[in-house]
Amino acid sequence: MPRKLRPDPWLFGAVVVLVSVGVVMVYSASAIVAADRFQDPHFFLKKRLVWAVLGFGSLWAAMTLDYHRLENAVVPLLALSLALLVLVLIPPVGQEINGTRRWLRWGVISFQPAELAKLSLVGYLAFFFSRQQALRSFWTDQVPPLLVASAMAGLVLLQPDLGSTVTLLVLAFGLLFLAGARARLIALVAVSALPLLALAVAMAPYRWQRIVTFLDPWADPRGRGFQMIQSYLALGSGGWLGRGLGESKQKLFYLPEPHTDFIFAIIGEEMGLVGSLAVVGLFAVLVWRGLRIGLRAPDPFGVYLALGLTLLLACQTLANLGVVTGILPTKGLPLLFMSFGGSAILTTMVATGALLNISQHAR
Repeated sequence: MPRKLRPDPWLFGAVVVLVSVGVVMVYSASAIVAADRFQDPHFFLKKRLVWAVLGFGSLWAAMTLDYHRLENAVVPLLALSLALLVLVLIPPVGQEINGTRRWLRWGVISFQPAELAKLSLVGYLAFFFSRQQALRSFWTDQVPPLLVASAMAGLVLLQPDLGSTVTLLVLAFGLLFLAGARARLIALVAVSALPLLALAVAMAPYRWQRIVTFLDPWADPRGRGFQMIQSYLALGSGGWLGRGLGESKQKLFYLPEPHTDFIFAIIGEEMGLVGSLAVVGLFAVLVWRGLRIGLRAPDPFGVYLALGLTLLLACQTLANLGVVTGILPTKGLPLLFMSFGGSAILTTMVATGALLNISQHAR
């Protein structure tokens, strides 16, 4: 089909609003911390603005470059992702932060290979399933993508990063189901992976402690349950309309990581239930338009790519909101478009740009 002159306006508008609100909330949540730590209250704001500009540049590039060209880059991108996932585990190439090796750093620039791995896995799965007329054989049509996803998930788990590991597996199972695999077979494979997941939790005591804390954070309110309880207090004290922009109390060295993983708690405190629901509504618009774009894509590759990217965005958003509201154990996943961070905003904007690109070809 001929390409349209403009991308999906609902999706583009939702992204612009989310990023803009994110810039404001990062400054509100981080100014006190930045002044204390770096003697500059605008430290995180300036970095966030730079990443926002780079993110919109990435979105524009992904939106203007025809997504069909990605088919030729799927395998090299997958190989690059696997190589980076290996490099990040090798000292001193991979930078160790808080006992984990998730970052590669070049000067002042740092990058998290797991974020690129998510995009490359979606691209590979879309390419693979678009070439299959039907999933006739388990061994030739379903095992190869599962092996690739398992290899990526295993490398990410070694960092360790259980949240991204689960995201990669959900992407594989989700696209496998959309490609026509039987739900019973997917459930069987998923259940067979549960012992490995339980072993990963058992081998890392802090993961088991996170589950115990999730079940009862009040058992250790000044220790492991402190962050979760402070998140509850932030959300609860916001009321209907919030304390007002910049008036959060929990960001005053009570709630850890207020400008990264737990920024939604600050949103709830300062903007209240109404503001929180508005933010959730914007994410709902994003998922709705992403699914719509996937169902109207002109070819199988576009269908699987759009649905896979939408699934990726939805999974990470739900995971972060689940952690902040106490529905899920702590995982360390940022809130897309809004949390402070470079790798996440770049890959998220590239994914959104690809969706906007497909929308220009949609039926």
